[in-house]
Formats: sequence, C-alpha cells, structure tokens
Amino acid sequence: MIISTEPIRLVIFDCDGVLVDSERIAARVQIALGAELGWPLTEEEVIERFIGRSMMSIDEQIAERLGRETADHWWAEFVRRHAEEVDAGLEPVDGLPAALDALTLPTCVASSGSHEKMAHTLGRTGLFDRFAGRIFSATEVTHGKPAPDLFLYAARRMGVPPSACAVVEDSAPGVRAARAAGMRAFGYAGGLTPADRLAGPGTVVFDDMRELPALLAAASATI
Repeated sequence: MIISTEPIRLVIFDCDGVLVDSERIAARVQIALGAELGWPLTEEEVIERFIGRSMMSIDEQIAERLGRETADHWWAEFVRRHAEEVDAGLEPVDGLPAALDALTLPTCVASSGSHEKMAHTLGRTGLFDRFAGRIFSATEVTHGKPAPDLFLYAARRMGVPPSACAVVEDSAPGVRAARAAGMRAFGYAGGLTPADRLAGPGTVVFDDMRELPALLAAASATI
C-alpha cells in the first residue's frame, strides 16, 4: 500500500455519518427490524456488519441469514422507516457546515448509498446544492467499500489523480477503501465507529468536524 504525500487537490466526502447524521438512524432501524424479523442485532454488530457497506452487501448478508423473501421485506421496510425518520429531523453532522464554509479545496461525495437516498438526506439537510453534479454512488461501480472502486471512480470523474485525493470517512470499510485507493484518509470518530477501528497507515483520526480544514491544510503543508 502506497499512500501519497503530494498536495491535496480534492476532498472526497462519504455521506452518511460524515455529511449527515444518519448512521444513528440507520442503526436504530436495522436493530428494530432484526428484532422483528428473526435476527437480533446489537449496535456493535450493526456497526461491524452494515455501517459503511453498500445496499447490495447488506442485502446479501440478510438473505444468507433469513432467506430472500425476508431480505426483500427487510429492505423495503428499512427504506420506508429510514425515510420517515430522516423527514422527522435529520441534521448535518455537528460542525460540518462550518467546515465546508472554511474549505477552499474542490469537493465531491462518494457514498455506499443510492443517489435517491443521498438526494433525500442531503436535500433534507440543505446540503444537496453544495455538491450537486459531484455526487457518486456505489451503485455506479462493481465493488463497494472496502474495495477502492468508488473512490477511484470519483477521482477519475473529477479529473484528479488518486494520489492528490483525501477521503473523509466514518467507517472501517470506508477508510480501508481510501487506503486501498492510495488516498489519504481522514477518519471521523465523532459518530458510531470507535476511533481504533478507523486508525491505520495514511489515516488521520479526528472527532470534531470543525478541525477538518486545518487537518487538511496541515497534511498538504508537510509535503
């Protein structure tokens, strides 16, 4: 694994748990559905199995455990309940708007979520217009996180080499994907995933989104 040290020219944001405070909603809904449909899950298990992974990966796990019919019902219910909770009061991640205001680097979004889901969550929090036209989904690539495909695709679409990209992530699969892509990772530990699961080579772990602009500047200044 080679992590670049050249100046950062693009910041790639994950969506859930990095831009919008939706991972807590997702975990709560998954735990409730598991209890109802025959797969009791703790928050720790949801973080380990589901957080940061694509819909396809989560769906495959549920189908393997409970069968295809139950998995289809689970996912339909998850989409419905998640949307209801988002509409009931989703907020941006604490400190995120101020961090975006302070950034001068180009940005984009690369998320395991679908375009429809991101349009909903980013729209609900007033963030969609900040990234419109620069939003990429795991549905556009063959392999989701922790494979590097999505981040490499986003960098290519933005016309920036991976070596000049920084990724802001809040999940273990996400930081692994960033490192696999040869990008510097900034692991946000202010959400559900513990800091030790985000740590690794080429990764800066932080817990206050307001710190991000200075951390990105410092990373480029050390070249």
